[in-house]
Amino acid sequence: MLERIEYETLAPRAARSAETRGRDRAEPEDDIRPSYQRDRDRIIHCKAFRRLKHKTQVFLAPEGDHYRTRLTHVLEVTQIARTIAKSLRLNEVLTEAIGLGHDLGHSAFGHAGESALNKLVRGGFDHYRQSVRVVEKLEDLNLTVEVRDGILKHSKGEKGELLRKRPKARALTLEGDIVRISDIIAYVNHDIDDGIRAGIIKENDIPKEIRSTLGRTGSMRIDRMVRDVINATLACDYAAIMMSPEVMESLEALRTYMFENMYLTPTVRGEFEKAQKILTALFEYVVAHPSDFLDSSDEPVERLAIDFIAGMTDRYALNLYAKLFMPRPWAD
Repeated sequence: MLERIEYETLAPRAARSAETRGRDRAEPEDDIRPSYQRDRDRIIHCKAFRRLKHKTQVFLAPEGDHYRTRLTHVLEVTQIARTIAKSLRLNEVLTEAIGLGHDLGHSAFGHAGESALNKLVRGGFDHYRQSVRVVEKLEDLNLTVEVRDGILKHSKGEKGELLRKRPKARALTLEGDIVRISDIIAYVNHDIDDGIRAGIIKENDIPKEIRSTLGRTGSMRIDRMVRDVINATLACDYAAIMMSPEVMESLEALRTYMFENMYLTPTVRGEFEKAQKILTALFEYVVAHPSDFLDSSDEPVERLAIDFIAGMTDRYALNLYAKLFMPRPWAD
């Protein structure tokens, strides 16, 4: 019945649960939940998802109650993506599954941790590839091809394309590309909010031309960009998930502004460098004492150590570092 509803109500270019490219291991279909719904449920119930609540978004191990964590970021991305998908009559459940799973492989201390791990392992470390490794191997969720592809292709970095121009570089589904653009819509706006809370930037510091195009507040900017994605995609008749040139240019400028005035500032950067030293020291210790931390495996010790370090929450990493490297006072 649910699969039939998808055929009757979704847009022609929507991904349909009954037409999934499948899973690595075939398994019987569920009689209640279509394939993408099962993927979403598996992600929500996995351990890596639970750990996101204690992983950094921008500010390391924040003690303030209202700073974003990796978990709240994921929820904000997913909410924005679902709004776009539903308005375009695309597969909202597939979009939700990709959104909830897109950052499962993020390390402790956010992009600072990612940068540190990238220097420690042969072939480098990227949170999006690690996210796929989490769902394929470490948690063995056996997700559909479409969800794993959307997770793999969501990331943009500092200078990557917000929406890929080459068709072969895009996600296999429009739903995957919705998560890609929703990710940056979410993070530039909630990071502005956190930066204002931390006293690093002020709303009026954002260049006037950006605010005049996108809006004067976070909610106005999100609304403007979400509507623009919907309208631009409809205007091109679903050829791709699109944004108008005007809004795209302003969003690119806002991302550049955030890197120059927040992410790379001495205040934030100084804490990043401390975090990188902690993860580097933990990695070196774990590699030197693998039997204390790692299960036996045919894979290289360095690869297993990266999995272990990347899975840590901020507080677990800080506590383990203190246990291994900080002297304990003697008590009577």
